[in-house]
Amino acid sequence: MLANQRPLTANDLRQCIRITTGATIGFTLCKIFDWHYGVFFTVTPMLLLGFVPVMNMQAMKQIIAASTMAILEVGLLTSLLGGSPGMMLPIVFCLFLYRFAAMSKGSLFLFGAYGVLMLSIMLHYASYPNTNLNDLLFSNFWATILSVFIAYLMTILCPDVAPRTPPTPGIKAPHRMRHETLLGATIATMSFIVFQVLDLQDSMSAQASTILILFPMHWNGVIDYARKRAIGTILGVSVGISLQFLLYEWSSMLLLVIPLLWISLLLFSQFHVREGGGSSIGFGAMTTLGILFGQYLTPNNDLIFSAFYRISSIAVAIVLTLFLCRAIHQLLNRFEATRFGY
Repeated sequence: MLANQRPLTANDLRQCIRITTGATIGFTLCKIFDWHYGVFFTVTPMLLLGFVPVMNMQAMKQIIAASTMAILEVGLLTSLLGGSPGMMLPIVFCLFLYRFAAMSKGSLFLFGAYGVLMLSIMLHYASYPNTNLNDLLFSNFWATILSVFIAYLMTILCPDVAPRTPPTPGIKAPHRMRHETLLGATIATMSFIVFQVLDLQDSMSAQASTILILFPMHWNGVIDYARKRAIGTILGVSVGISLQFLLYEWSSMLLLVIPLLWISLLLFSQFHVREGGGSSIGFGAMTTLGILFGQYLTPNNDLIFSAFYRISSIAVAIVLTLFLCRAIHQLLNRFEATRFGY
């Protein structure tokens, strides 16, 4: 089954509309104004509205702080140590470490999750000499600000019809938090190394997948989300290819692309909400479609080739990440101070 078959409540339906419309607005604006790194403008509203059912001040502070910190860190690292990868690696590990510590704590999960993903992507792109660093950093910042504005706008225009019960974060033992933090930081750093060594400049979907499947923060959760991510990727790519075939040579006409993208995202968002949010098949499908359309849909680009390349690269990345995650999980469990448990 693709999703839990629980019926959508009125609040769930409103959240689906907020996610779908918010991501479509971001996509439309970046294409109209020809902004670079369209993936930031398309996927960031999905992340924000998907993880935060109702936009609030705490979420706004966390996501802006995460973007600002990542921009400052990438700018300084690239300027000072861009030519010394050996000296750069321990600092990169520490940057991932404190973000995963924030995620494990729970109350700062959005700050850590968004920061880890954006730091990984920007560090990867910033390492290539043909990248305009200022363009990369400012694109991420403006996409974050725009996404916050879009999220508030969607909350005002399409509010919930009933109060939501706030989630109650569970209390974790210190040894579990250390396990989750070290596991995530180590895998994220290894992912950065692999994508640098193999010169995989055009594999952002695969790199993002190696980070996203770490969000459950433990081995059992990673296994479960890896399966969901794989299914979601296949769904997202299949829909992307189908839309390309349907539009054919009119795929550069925004007036035709926008309604089809909106309908597709609405379908995936209801999968996401029915699965309880978080690391879901619907979320994997949404982000895959958002990356394809936001980053690779241009008049001179072949979306079909990009789609098939995304499937193969993501499959390899997920499998390798699982092997590494299992090995590090077992290693950390050998020590009482970092043993996973409740």
